[in-house]
Amino acid sequence: MSKHILITGGAGFIGSHVVRLFVNKYPDYKIVNLDALTYAGNLENLKDIEHAPNYIFEHANILEPDVLQEIFEQHDITDVIHLAAESHVDRSILSPMDFIYTNIVGTVNLLTAAKNYWKDELSKHRFHHVSTDEVYGTLGDTGFFTEETAYSPNSPYSASKASSDHFVRAYGETFHISFVVTNCSNNYGPNHFPEKLIPLFINNIINKKPLPVYGKGENTRDWLYVIDHARAIDLVFHEGRNGEHYNVGGFNEWKNIDLVKLLCKLMDEKLGREAGESEQLITYVKDRPGHDLRYAIDATKINKELGWKPSVTFEEGLSKTIDWYLQNEEWLKHVTSGEYQNYYTEQYSNR
Repeated sequence: MSKHILITGGAGFIGSHVVRLFVNKYPDYKIVNLDALTYAGNLENLKDIEHAPNYIFEHANILEPDVLQEIFEQHDITDVIHLAAESHVDRSILSPMDFIYTNIVGTVNLLTAAKNYWKDELSKHRFHHVSTDEVYGTLGDTGFFTEETAYSPNSPYSASKASSDHFVRAYGETFHISFVVTNCSNNYGPNHFPEKLIPLFINNIINKKPLPVYGKGENTRDWLYVIDHARAIDLVFHEGRNGEHYNVGGFNEWKNIDLVKLLCKLMDEKLGREAGESEQLITYVKDRPGHDLRYAIDATKINKELGWKPSVTFEEGLSKTIDWYLQNEEWLKHVTSGEYQNYYTEQYSNR
């Protein structure tokens, strides 16, 4: 049976890479991209496939249950890959309610629309919920997050994602919706909105602006190239076991300050600047509340069950990412709107 897959948040960073992969790899599928086009949603991310015969864009919001039901009916949706979410921790601290509505209520709206449309044939369909490693909380100097790690979210963002994960499982247990959940580490790569660390600092280095590092830069993250994440979603969607969670990570930990210094070094080389010039832009700002010290994913399960592993080292992926931004400065200029600049000033002022 040809699949008609609804991909939510498909104009965003990770979502656009998933949409592109599915449109190109599965020409017999109909891919319906639903996105509200808020500040981080950008159809320029998909210009290369916007006219593909198996691709459809729906400008809609997952907070509109009646619209969701219409989309399921109009396109005969057979499966869902759910990425639409408010995703920036800093913004969740400034405005928690936005995250509660989109990440929790929006997910329940989508689950309900799927349940109502699929009715008595729920086992023939799949609801793939894309989540984050931040639901697990924080780690000390050792250990890794596994699929059995207890949830312990520490920010409004991670709490909202943890709640959405629980609702997906609850709908699976109560209403027998076939589901899988993936929890992924920090992504980086092309088309990333410049509020997250790597694209923000690339943009600032290009423009010789300060590089605001929280605290002493000791916080540690596991980084994954976004195209490898899209590959993992493809595998889990098609081959993952029903009702299972799969952690997706790069076994690739970096302290923020070490990452920033590597980024400065590569940018100086690529921009033809004197060695150490960009590193002088580093400034230390007041740490954010509830800042988790360390995330680290154990991706053994997806590797052993499905054969997935990262395709590039961090250094290779970071070099490719920098090259993309240097070749797409017009894209950067388009997305750094006035609204974004106002937020940036508020968030990174030393107050």
